[in-house]
Amino acid sequence: MDTPNESNDELRKRLSADQYYVTQEAGTEPAFSGCYWDTKEEGVYHCVVCDIELFSSETKYDSGTGWPSFYESTESNKVRRVEDRSYGMVRTEALCNACGAHLGHIFSDGPPPTGERFCMNSASLRLQPKVDTD
Repeated sequence: MDTPNESNDELRKRLSADQYYVTQEAGTEPAFSGCYWDTKEEGVYHCVVCDIELFSSETKYDSGTGWPSFYESTESNKVRRVEDRSYGMVRTEALCNACGAHLGHIFSDGPPPTGERFCMNSASLRLQPKVDTD
């Protein structure tokens, strides 16, 4: 899955091996291994491939799964949902709607108000920290 203006070779040069594996090959990082699974820093999470805004730290919560989890995206059209039947399971894959990068999966066991858990890979995200204006 290429971004519109970059070849696979260009993406391999720009992304780390983990970022490429997760976003371009629908990989999954091991639980409790990514840089954002337990971060509490405020800010906005962007797609590591195309830099579109995806999630706010305000919707991030500790799901106990070892992956960064959010109960909703910043806007409903930011994350595309695709049925994933790999590994003998039926799940909902989460893709960046702008570039098609694999982000993780969406489950229906999240907290209110949505009841959804966007279980994302840290390798697919880049946190832009909140800037204090004080």
